[in-house]
Amino acid sequence: MIKMKIKHCLGMAAALVVACLMMSCSEKKQSNVIIAPKPVEHKPAAPVRMSEFKQSDDVKWLDKTYKVEVHRFVADSLPKVKDEQGNEYFDNLVRVRVLRADGSEFFNRVFSKKSFADYVDANTRDHGVLLGLVLDRAEGDNLYFGSSVGSPDKLSDEYIPLIVTISRMGDVSVKRDTQLDSVQPEEEEDI
Repeated sequence: MIKMKIKHCLGMAAALVVACLMMSCSEKKQSNVIIAPKPVEHKPAAPVRMSEFKQSDDVKWLDKTYKVEVHRFVADSLPKVKDEQGNEYFDNLVRVRVLRADGSEFFNRVFSKKSFADYVDANTRDHGVLLGLVLDRAEGDNLYFGSSVGSPDKLSDEYIPLIVTISRMGDVSVKRDTQLDSVQPEEEEDI
């Protein structure tokens, strides 16, 4: 009787194995149901701020030593700009100060994107920010600065390079930089 029960159990086990094999080899029905995640509403991110930038250089100019200070800072008071993806950015202001050796002020002016509006296209005026302004060199009667207005996105390389010149009389002129890394003093316009 035990042998019959063992045979019966073995027979049932074999039948179970065969049934499992047959089920695993059979074609599975394809489902037409596509499961997609529910769209999540994204809250707009807070407006992005560029980091503050300060630079101070001692420059030999007009046979004297001057200190040139450049300070870029976020302009909370200016309208924010949006890029093509709808991301919002704060614009910047840049203060340029030129101090004589005795500490007295020769030049002090705050530049905004509006300072360069005549030198950039409409898209840059609407969607760009003042990216920066840095001292390039002192040469002859002028101090030369490189400046740019363009996309505030860190990953973007879209910007318009400009040359800002401050004369020995404190006059400011601007022109587009058509040759990066070289300054052409002709064709400047006073602003």
